[in-house]
Amino acid sequence: MSLVVHDLSVARGGRMVVSGLGFSLSPGEAVLLRGPNGAGKSTLLRALAGLLPIAGGTARLMGADLARAPEEVQEHLAYAGHLDAVKPQLTVAENLAFQARLFGSPGPERALALFGLAALADRPAGACSAGQKRRLGLARLVLAERPLWLLDEPTVSLDTDTVAEFAALVRAHCAGGGMALLATHIDLGLPDARELRLEPVAAAVRDSADPFLDDGWGAGS
Repeated sequence: MSLVVHDLSVARGGRMVVSGLGFSLSPGEAVLLRGPNGAGKSTLLRALAGLLPIAGGTARLMGADLARAPEEVQEHLAYAGHLDAVKPQLTVAENLAFQARLFGSPGPERALALFGLAALADRPAGACSAGQKRRLGLARLVLAERPLWLLDEPTVSLDTDTVAEFAALVRAHCAGGGMALLATHIDLGLPDARELRLEPVAAAVRDSADPFLDDGWGAGS
């Protein structure tokens, strides 16, 4: 069930962004990614989600090697990036119903309730505020029912009360045997979480195009 990363390196835009990184994440654990801008937090999460190629080292989730069996790894994780990736023409409920069918999970009622979206169920997602869209994007974590959550600044645009509710959801996920790897600049109130600090890598690599764009909801969807 563990995530085991060994000597991992990832390059973007011709520059080595993550180099020689090693850590592990076990069921029930949350790890907070810390570090200055440009240290590779988002790059690491995208690489572990299978959205960026690994330049060196290994990442294994539940025994499956990300480089050799990316689809198998992605079956066990959910990734939420900077963008909410909601479909603006669909209502809040329709967005979640689509994701529920995609994941083969029950309907969106529980996700609507957990994220305070029930009153907005019939509102077009395009008419929602930034905070409401963020809650809608994160609600899909509940529908995915995947053991590993990869979260990139998940509390952006959320108010204080919603941040606290989200932190409670992360705690519940871990208490149930799940794992969470989060890049965040704020205190989420996760007293048992470990910190993994990344620092910028100075070394450059040969230029290579980076065709990947952040769609906000990558692996596992």
